[in-house]
Amino acid sequence: MVNAATRGWCDSNGVLSKITVEKHILPYLNQKLGVEKTYAQYKSHIKWFKKQYKYSKLMRHNSRFGWDHVMKKFTASDEPWGDYFMSHPEDKSYRTDTFPDYEDLRIAVGSGMAIGTHSIALGDDTDARTFHTEERRVSDGLIDDFMYDPNTEAFIVNDK
Repeated sequence: MVNAATRGWCDSNGVLSKITVEKHILPYLNQKLGVEKTYAQYKSHIKWFKKQYKYSKLMRHNSRFGWDHVMKKFTASDEPWGDYFMSHPEDKSYRTDTFPDYEDLRIAVGSGMAIGTHSIALGDDTDARTFHTEERRVSDGLIDDFMYDPNTEAFIVNDK
């Protein structure tokens, strides 16, 4: 799913369509794993993945939280954590736990995240007077468009 998302196979909402799943993902998985998974089973697994991704609400709903890609932890000062725990007391472990799969889950099931020219994400430089962000390059969807950067532990656009 991460590979499909980085190839640009998602629709404008960030979701892999049924046709894409049936044409590209399921045949590969079935061959690789020696099984016969169906689209219904795929959808069931997506629901499970989304439950695992529930901690993403920190990033979606509060700009005072950050992500430490080295430690695999959410970051914030005491005040944002206190405010968040008042409305989400069941999530107190988020402050100390590590989330090694967060980046992959964000790519695979982080649907609804804006990726277009006018989207702004954590780490983007913006001009508050004009609400301008640097234009993002949308890939042609080929795996060759990305390379793994071990310094940031992320896939970045290949300049070739």
